Formats: sequence, structure tokens, C-alpha cells
Amino acid sequence: MPPAKKRARAYDPAKTRAAVFAQVGHVQDAVERLTPEQFALPTRLGEWTVRELIAHIGMALTGIGRSLDLPEPPKQNAVLAEWPFATSASSSAIDEFTRTLVRDHPDLGAYLADSAHALAGQLDSHPGTRLLDTNAGALPLADYLVTRAVELVVHTDDLNAAVPGLEVPYDRQALAATTRLLADALAVKAPGGSTEVRIPPYAVVQCVEGPRHTRGTPPNVVETDPLTWLRLATGRLGWKEALGEAKVSASGERADLGPLLPLMS
Repeated sequence: MPPAKKRARAYDPAKTRAAVFAQVGHVQDAVERLTPEQFALPTRLGEWTVRELIAHIGMALTGIGRSLDLPEPPKQNAVLAEWPFATSASSSAIDEFTRTLVRDHPDLGAYLADSAHALAGQLDSHPGTRLLDTNAGALPLADYLVTRAVELVVHTDDLNAAVPGLEVPYDRQALAATTRLLADALAVKAPGGSTEVRIPPYAVVQCVEGPRHTRGTPPNVVETDPLTWLRLATGRLGWKEALGEAKVSASGERADLGPLLPLMS
């Protein structure tokens, strides 16, 4: 008999909403402290400076409104755990739109505040079941909001990496959602039960084809912390580099996740 199909992870819409706005608030506070010289610093995102990065963070919020402006799809045809794989499909268009935002919004603090205010109104006006046409396909609004938490956390990490000493906090619920979604994406990309990936305190997933572990200590185990995991999953950190710096532990012949990473970019 084939193994039972794993149920998709559920996210509490109220907690997700609170996490998104909490993380936006952390970024807004940081933007108010940035100097003109810091806005001009380079980032690890190609040619983008901190200014483009912050504009892109705002763009992650306004993405819901742009999707709501489109006709509602007739049915859901995508799953949340596959969203990370679709993020690089329109990178050139995203770059162009981001640069337009920088030109049109010289006050990025005000732009973030306006974007967050508009998002609150949109979430109040539409049920979580409302389908959106996204880059990954048709997803419910409640699911797409989880992807906004991921975008915010990942790019908060980019911002912290670009500006020494800034130390923008990570909302715990937003970081948890990011960790879990990226862990589930790994299990989708490499289905199986031979390897256990542990990212305490937020996620544990089974993945990789091979003998399925049933009891006792798994023969193949990978363990790391949430921030290292999101950096691995998004290509900000290489697998060999993480091993060399002891930021990840991997034991067993099926514990090499290098060929499976990154999951999104």
C-alpha cells in the first residue's frame, strides 16, 4: 500500500497577519534610522542598493493589491509549498518595477507606511478564501499572506547583512512561518522519508528518497538554526560554506542537501 499523502501545513490567518505587520513595523523603524550614506550601501542582491531593497520590501506588501485588481481565478491550481520555486520566474520585471518605485517614492518610510495601511484595508475587505492570481498560480489570500511573511523576513535579513550594526529584529511568528514554508518546499522538491531535517524550534521534515525511518535515531539527520536555514534555502549561504563554518550539522550518507539548494532566489 502506498504511503498516505501528507496533509498540507495549516497557518493561522490571524497570526500570519499579525506577523506580517509586526515585521513591516520593524523595517519601518529601521528605515527611519538610516542615513543617506546607508541608503546608498550595496546589498547582496546584485546591483541593488539598500534603497532598492527597501522599495522591494514595500513591493512585497503591494503585491496583494495588484493581485486583487485582477479577476479572481475560477479555482485554486497551486499549493503554498510550491510557491518558493516560482519566485525567480519574473526577476527582470521585478528589478525594473523596483527601480521605478525608487524613482517615484523618494520617501521610502512613507511608502512603507502607506503600503502597510493599504494592505490592512485589503485584508479587512476580502475573505482569506478569496483566490489570487500569483506568480505560482491561483492561491487563497490567506496562503499568499504567508508568502508575504517569507518575503519580509528574507529581505530583512538582506537589510541586516547590508547595513552593519542595524540589527532589525525578526518577528518570531514571521520567522516561524518562513522556516516552515521553506522546509516544506524541501520536502516537496525531494520527497521521501530517509532524511530528517530539523530546524528547531520551528520545523522538522522528512525528505529524500530511500529507506524510510520508523523509530529510534534517524540514520540521516540535518540540523541547523532558522536564519541559517533561510540563507541556505534562498542561496544567500552555500551548503559547503555552512558545513565548514559549523552552522549546519549533517550525518548519514543521504544528508547532503547541497544538490537540492537553493529552493528560491
